[in-house]
Amino acid sequence: MAYIPPHMRHSKDPQRPSPVPEMLVPKFNGNLNLGSPNNNADMSGKIVYADHAISRWFAVGLDDDGSLPSSVHLEPFSVDTVEHKRGAKPLVLVNNNLAKDNDKVCGNISRSTWESVAENVWPDVLSACKIVKNEMEENPTLVARFGHVLFRRNNFLSLENVREEDLVAETALRQFKRSFYTNVPAAYMEKIINEVVPKIGVDFEGYKDIYHVKLSDSERQNSTVSCKCTVKENNKLELYKVELNPVRHMVVDISCLDKNLDLRLALCTKSTLSALSDDEMNCIRNLINSAILDPEVKGGLRWPMGKSYSGQRYRVIGVWHTEFKSYKSPSLKLKVRNADRFDFKTATGEATIEINLKLRRIVSEIQDGKIEIDSGYSGFKDNLRLIWDHFLSCEQLLT
Repeated sequence: MAYIPPHMRHSKDPQRPSPVPEMLVPKFNGNLNLGSPNNNADMSGKIVYADHAISRWFAVGLDDDGSLPSSVHLEPFSVDTVEHKRGAKPLVLVNNNLAKDNDKVCGNISRSTWESVAENVWPDVLSACKIVKNEMEENPTLVARFGHVLFRRNNFLSLENVREEDLVAETALRQFKRSFYTNVPAAYMEKIINEVVPKIGVDFEGYKDIYHVKLSDSERQNSTVSCKCTVKENNKLELYKVELNPVRHMVVDISCLDKNLDLRLALCTKSTLSALSDDEMNCIRNLINSAILDPEVKGGLRWPMGKSYSGQRYRVIGVWHTEFKSYKSPSLKLKVRNADRFDFKTATGEATIEINLKLRRIVSEIQDGKIEIDSGYSGFKDNLRLIWDHFLSCEQLLT
């Protein structure tokens, strides 16, 4: 079924307003001074990186001389939300010689690969943890995500330019901007639940159904306020936590050329807003209470006309509806998540299936000073071996 933008959706109920008409023309409203919030350029909804954040990319599965294999090339990758924003498909690295049965790729190759990743990334983990410990009160989390590293075309280096020499050069790839796409097939999710969970020693913890309402805040223009809500029996939202969007301290993207999924390792912190004033909480609760559950719209929520902002302070800029199962052990936490998101700023939305693995023990022991560096490194290698053995193989996503 083709995607219909919010302002083009027609409700079967003639009394029901379209999902977010005022969100699609905020500058129009602001310029006419019709009483809507002042729409100065702000950074809400953007990804936040710490001042000394580490962000880098590298590839594994290279030839003996450290170059990308001749069988590796760039191919367009269909992601509707990216195409809507950028006007072109992003690119991914594809290995034509990838073994059909990824789980049976030569054990020696896989073993050396995860060991090299551990050696490469461990100094970044230690550095980022040290900075967080010295400068912040929040405890960091180290999470492994699985999907595809996407490369964005630019005006100076196109896919055709890279292809001129037939070989894809790693130095050329570093000139592309990149992102990480975490949507995976349903069959991969089932494999993780049915086959991987019993093997890695995690036990079922619980199921949660949560709505995240994302707000811009005129007094926190570099942050996004995230309101976590559950659904009450009367189909209204109940607010239970208010947070700022995560701050990234380390992001390492790894193109895994001998697998068909890539890996992102990210160290982040998140702040809970527990000291909001009564006026702030009232404004936020008014926005939450005005939300209407609607499975027909992306993100699952809509607001009546004029109800998606509160005074001059808060405005709804996005919604997420997430349903997830979590599995936990003393050292790991696995989340298997269905997410339905809508971004009011860009009028784009997408439903995805995502798997992430939180490496719990390593970071907590580093922060507490309860572990020797060598012992921590050994545990980190064990985690990466587990990831290589169980999480980086699924059916190809190229279309």
